[in-house]
Amino acid sequence: MKYILFLLLLLLIPTLHAQENWQSLFQTGLSNFHQLNGTAEYVLKDGILTGTTKHHTPNSFMATKQRYSDFILEFEVKIDYEMNSGVQIRSNVKDAKDGGYVFGYQVEIETSPRKWAGGIYDESRRDWLYPLSHNPKGQNAFINGTWNAYRIEAVGNHLKTWVNGIQCANLVDDWTAEGFIGFQVHSIDEDEEAGKKVQWKNARILTENVAAALWETKEEVFEISYLTNQLTPYEVRKGWRLLWDGQTTDGWRSVDSLNFPQKGWTMEEGLLRVEKGNDNSKGIGGDIMTVDAFTNYELTVDFRLTPGANSGIKYLVDPKLAAQNDEFCGLEYQLIDDERHPDAKQGVNGNRTLGSLYDLIPAGNLTEANRDEKRVKGSRFNRARIVVRDGHVEHWLNDVKVVAYDRYSQVFDALISHSKYSKVEGFGRHAMGHILLQDHDDQVEFKNIKIREL
Repeated sequence: MKYILFLLLLLLIPTLHAQENWQSLFQTGLSNFHQLNGTAEYVLKDGILTGTTKHHTPNSFMATKQRYSDFILEFEVKIDYEMNSGVQIRSNVKDAKDGGYVFGYQVEIETSPRKWAGGIYDESRRDWLYPLSHNPKGQNAFINGTWNAYRIEAVGNHLKTWVNGIQCANLVDDWTAEGFIGFQVHSIDEDEEAGKKVQWKNARILTENVAAALWETKEEVFEISYLTNQLTPYEVRKGWRLLWDGQTTDGWRSVDSLNFPQKGWTMEEGLLRVEKGNDNSKGIGGDIMTVDAFTNYELTVDFRLTPGANSGIKYLVDPKLAAQNDEFCGLEYQLIDDERHPDAKQGVNGNRTLGSLYDLIPAGNLTEANRDEKRVKGSRFNRARIVVRDGHVEHWLNDVKVVAYDRYSQVFDALISHSKYSKVEGFGRHAMGHILLQDHDDQVEFKNIKIREL
């Protein structure tokens, strides 16, 4: 019996040791902090840090002077209704000598109907990295009007969050490995928003023996990865594979031949680039498509448009139609600069804008209850996601659903009958087809082309 108790004690030692090394962030007051960016008021009293919104000031951050790399951070937070806030992790200041601005990972604190508290935003950099659009259970973790317990694990390139014990975010990203922690008071636009408060307490951090204290990651919590042309162990387990290996033409061909185009397309530094042409709508190299055909699948493609660019991702492509006239060869996820390219203003009700089912269904915002417009990252890399499951099809843009339809429905038939595809027999109904990247004579870059067959 003594031997068993001794073994149990040995098993508990790593956990006990980790618990003993938690450091309180507020125990010594705010001497280890400095305020960055804005001038909102912060007061630390009785172990509670209170931030109050203020007119005419940008986002404010009470930031640690110390920088952290791998850690576990825990705190409790309570926030006034209709207010937005967050906690920066691994964050930094750009142009600090000129006052600068804070940028980096932010774990969201909010009360809005979309329920993304616990998601991960990239402050002053790439916008949302991990919205909770794929995690309905996580969306309901945060409770308005009371204290909420947060846990953040940052280890290597993996960032994970929990709210009230429910896992919310599961992010893989390698942009920033170290930085400060900052408690945000968001800027305000309306007079009635002045004086709203966000409060934090019991903030503590663990930086030693972190691996021994990590919580179990739930397999059902959707992982989002921004590693370039790499698969994570999670993605491999889920059946994902790279559709482009980041270096070669393997798996791709021209629509006009079995070979890859000799010009018009380049591959360098992990980017597949269609080059700017000479005002020929067909482009220099022409469209390329996968050698393989697919039936049911989930496809993700990161793309970056140059100003005024037009392109597209076509799916369920018939290669015979593609060789004859690529305009009618398959369904198209539109890639276009909505502001600068004239074709985005054509069509009906915006059905030629970014993310739309080209010339058929306009892209909107089907995910956020409090937002109508799409989330577009401008000239930075955006992420397209296409889901084809028998008749059901979805378009996603930056992890926000923008189009959903049934290609076997009467509604779809009606759309086709009043479109330029009306004379193409069985358009959009092919059970199987190839995936095509369009050369529309504009420079566009692609990376992280992945597929998971369903």
